[in-house]
Amino acid sequence: MEDTSTRPGHPSDTFERALGPVLVEAPHRELLDQVLDKWSLSVLNVLCERPSRFNDLRRAIPAVTQKSLSATLRRLERNGVVERVVLDVRPVGVQYRITALGKTLREPLDVLLQWAARHMPDIEAARDAFDGWAIDATPRTGSPTESPSP
Repeated sequence: MEDTSTRPGHPSDTFERALGPVLVEAPHRELLDQVLDKWSLSVLNVLCERPSRFNDLRRAIPAVTQKSLSATLRRLERNGVVERVVLDVRPVGVQYRITALGKTLREPLDVLLQWAARHMPDIEAARDAFDGWAIDATPRTGSPTESPSP
């Protein structure tokens, strides 16, 4: 990733790819915030495996509240990655399933989750080092992994 920012410490919103730069604009950030939020990953993970009714999703993701799950499903449906299907049963039932567009998320999400699992020890070490610096009352002169100068 090439940093083309003019200010130190401010990463660029441009990523270099084999086909040229990809600008990360507000709509991209908004979409990624919605698809990668706390509950969306869990919902997408379940729906990539099988279509599910609302209560089946609640059982599969026990920590999610009814309100949060409902909002997550609406957001994913709005973005075209999940569809809501009214079932022809009595009483009326609704099932959620991944769309063709949603299926295209599976591979990049798997790669991202594998990256997180592989690098979690390094991330936790970096957090611990940073938190040690944050607690220390002395001004920082280097990176959290460097020893402070005497």
